[in-house]
Amino acid sequence: MSIRVIQPGVQTTVQDLGRFGYQQYGVPVAGAMDPHSMKLANILLDNDPGEAVLEITIMGPQLLFEEANYVALTGGDLGATLDGQPMPRYQAVLIQPGQTLRFLGLRNGCRAYLAFAGGLDIPVVMGSRSTYLKAKMGGFQGRKLEAEDVLRFRAPNLELPFPERRRLGADFVPQKQYELRVILGPQDDYFTEAGLATFFKEVYTVSAEFDRMGCRLEGAVVEHKNGGDIISDGIAFGAIQVPSAGKPIIMAADRQTTGGYTKIATVISADFRYLGQLKGGDKVHFVPISVEQAENSLFLEQQYYQMIIDFFNRDRNMS
Repeated sequence: MSIRVIQPGVQTTVQDLGRFGYQQYGVPVAGAMDPHSMKLANILLDNDPGEAVLEITIMGPQLLFEEANYVALTGGDLGATLDGQPMPRYQAVLIQPGQTLRFLGLRNGCRAYLAFAGGLDIPVVMGSRSTYLKAKMGGFQGRKLEAEDVLRFRAPNLELPFPERRRLGADFVPQKQYELRVILGPQDDYFTEAGLATFFKEVYTVSAEFDRMGCRLEGAVVEHKNGGDIISDGIAFGAIQVPSAGKPIIMAADRQTTGGYTKIATVISADFRYLGQLKGGDKVHFVPISVEQAENSLFLEQQYYQMIIDFFNRDRNMS
């Protein structure tokens, strides 16, 4: 046995990058809400960036380690402690048998990501270890963790290369107002000029209705030309639906595969790092950019990951 769940937290699930290639059959992608934080946690441990981790939401679990392994914790600050002492974040930490990891309460953000060197021993379902709760698919028995669950490491690594250099500055920094960059469309032509101006001028508030499927925003009504209904089409992570009532809804990891509301814009993937950390009461402002700018942001993000990997592993092959 590797880890015993003493207390499960509000919603702790196994997630990776998601289940791609099955939306045509009605199977949602799922995956990490904040894939950036998930990747950083894995890179800190010399894992594949897409390795499955624990996604911990709002209030974290209490975990008893029964086997030694390196772990890394990234994302929002949920007040993690190891045997009663503050648990370092954004660095590789060697945990010994008998130690207990607890989360005392939310300090900033919404979700933390806990990765394990060598990954978790979780079955692959349709190419992914991600949990999709509504269908009870993937992850640990298709559900969030419960008390007395036992998780096992797949290939624990106690000889992590250069563990002393595997640390980063806290990557997620909370903001009073989150600017989310978006690409217009695909149905931006269904909105009036005044509606489009409102969408980009106003500051919206995340409502209490937010979860892994999406988050509803409160604020000024976005005006349509002739209502918000369309023939259902595919929905991407970050798509912003605007039903006829005019209040935007940002679709997230557990979104349905298709939907019949107009989508005014889509949050770029490089900004999922903020989208995945939103919670009720947070403020959001949308900024339009071009496809070329979005692609460049993604390229820079990938370069950042490679730079970290190269730094952690430099001199690895030298005698």
